[in-house]
Amino acid sequence: MKTNAKILVTGAKGFIGKNLITELTNRGYRDLYECDTDTTEQELKGYLSDCDFVFHLAGVNRPKEETEFTQGNRNFTETVLNLLKEADNACPILLSSSAQAALDNPYGISKREAEGLVRTYGAKTGAPVYIYRLPGVFGKWCRPNYNSVVATFCHQIARGLPITVNDPERELELVYIDDVVRAFIDTLEGHPVIDGDFCRVAKTHKILLKDLAETIETFRDSREKVLVPDLSTETKKDLYSTYLSYLPEDDFAYSLQMKCDERGSFTEFLKSRTCGQVSVNVAKPGITKGNHWHHSKNEKFLVVRGEACIRFRKIGTSEVLSYNVSGEELTVVDIPTGYVHSITNVGEEDLVTVMWANEVFDTDKPDTFYEAVLPEEERS
Repeated sequence: MKTNAKILVTGAKGFIGKNLITELTNRGYRDLYECDTDTTEQELKGYLSDCDFVFHLAGVNRPKEETEFTQGNRNFTETVLNLLKEADNACPILLSSSAQAALDNPYGISKREAEGLVRTYGAKTGAPVYIYRLPGVFGKWCRPNYNSVVATFCHQIARGLPITVNDPERELELVYIDDVVRAFIDTLEGHPVIDGDFCRVAKTHKILLKDLAETIETFRDSREKVLVPDLSTETKKDLYSTYLSYLPEDDFAYSLQMKCDERGSFTEFLKSRTCGQVSVNVAKPGITKGNHWHHSKNEKFLVVRGEACIRFRKIGTSEVLSYNVSGEELTVVDIPTGYVHSITNVGEEDLVTVMWANEVFDTDKPDTFYEAVLPEEERS
């Protein structure tokens, strides 16, 4: 479907609706009709008579009264379909349903009835219909303490508040909001993934409730430990992106521990159990740091401000190699094993160097042996 298509989104101010509209706009769709609880029936009637595609996302899942399930899910769907028929508009319609439609609770029954109405409507009118039975959807902008355990855990843990894990061994099936939106827009553009009677999102996640809680807690703890979070799986990557969106707005920033002395400072920025660590080294004018070598540890130096001379001498030899680098032209210098090395601030301002090491520093196995590169230099 072309980007000049007229698209109606019901439930536009909800979690999925807000994400969908944002991405439709990103992709160049401009004629978007947004329907929510403040939309009048007359406005809805106008939208449905004019639109080329309907994303029917509106629904009720946490009502005050059970009767609201039927009103908000089944009956409102019937209203939408009747208005389409009155307008003689057989445009495609995508229904966002729930995996709970397979259950016999009031919510599940109301969603299943809505599915049936849409399916019957498609059969009678010839309108293309696409029904998604979504598992638990998570991601940015989902309301905590409502119907998403991920949103609730992220919100609580980010604020140091307690969480409740009633059934730790319960396995959750989840789907990330970006994957839902991608699937919905693929359907709009004629490329749905159809599995039997339903459409599906290509990628879902399965995780135990206890593992979900523990994973989000590690995200919180990673700041204090300056650890790169474990992002080894797609599930953890998506959960971490979600967690960050729940940080309190006065807590985006956090301080690092700077080790300062008369020569400058050394600050660990990020550590990884598999990829080493990144640090920031500041040296005052005329100061030399280093004068040591390693058996196995290797490093990369990147001067981002100031001027430096990085010197090397292979153990057991007298020849000294020099590399002059500066923040004016970013240059990475590898620090090979078996070479004594040092870095000297040869400029007039503080020298700032980003340093990567292939392993996190271990005080029990430092693999660091002090020796001057130049005979006249003292250990530094």
